Amino acid sequence: MKLAIFDVDGTISDSQNHITHAMTIGFEAAGLPAPSASAVLQIVGLSLPLAVARLAPEHDAETQARIVEGYKQSYKTARAASPAPLYPGAEALLRKLAARDDMLLAVATGKSRRGLRALIEYHGLEGLFVSQQTADDHPSKPHPSMIGAALSEAGVDARDAVMIGDTSFDIEMGRGAGVATIGVRWGYHAPHLLEAAGAHQMVDDFDGLETTLLDLWEMSA
Repeated sequence: MKLAIFDVDGTISDSQNHITHAMTIGFEAAGLPAPSASAVLQIVGLSLPLAVARLAPEHDAETQARIVEGYKQSYKTARAASPAPLYPGAEALLRKLAARDDMLLAVATGKSRRGLRALIEYHGLEGLFVSQQTADDHPSKPHPSMIGAALSEAGVDARDAVMIGDTSFDIEMGRGAGVATIGVRWGYHAPHLLEAAGAHQMVDDFDGLETTLLDLWEMSA
C-alpha cells in the first residue's frame, strides 16, 4: 500500500479569508494593529501559538495568549457560519484516490481536531482518510511527528509515502520524516519557497497531482 498525506489549509481547502479575518480579530482583541494578510499567510500550517509568536515576537506571552484566544473565538464563529470551501478539483481527486485498492489517504494539518472534523463533515469527506493528524496532538510543523503517526496508523513505510502541501513547513516536515514530498503551486507560500525547502516535485493543479502521484509509484490510472 501507498500513503498520500495531505495538508489541509492551502492544499485541499482555501481557508485564507477565515484565517486572515480571525487573526485580525485576535490582534484587535489584544489592542494591537493587525498584521498584513500576506504576513498571516506565511504562518499558515504552524500550530496557532507558534504562528502568533512569529507574528508578534515583541509581545509577551500574556499578550500572545489574548491574540490566540481572540483568533479561536473568531474562527469558531466563521466556521459555524460557513466552513472554508474546497479548491475546485480537490474533492474529486480525493474520492478517486481513496477508491483505489493500492492507496491510502491521510491528513497532517496545523488545524485543531475540532476544526478538521467540522471541515470533513461539512464537505462530506468522512471515511476518506485512514489517519487524521492535527495540531492538538503533535508539535507544530515542521516537526515530523504527525507524519510518523500517520505512517504508524496506516501501517505504511516511509519509502511508500508522500507528503503533499503548499508551504515550506509541509516540505520540511516530509523530508524530516523521510518521505517523498510534492509541493502545490496554488497555496499560500510562493513556489520558490517550497523548492528551496527541498520539494521533490511541484504541481500546478489537481490533475497534475494525480499524474505525479501515479508516476511516483509507477501506478496505472
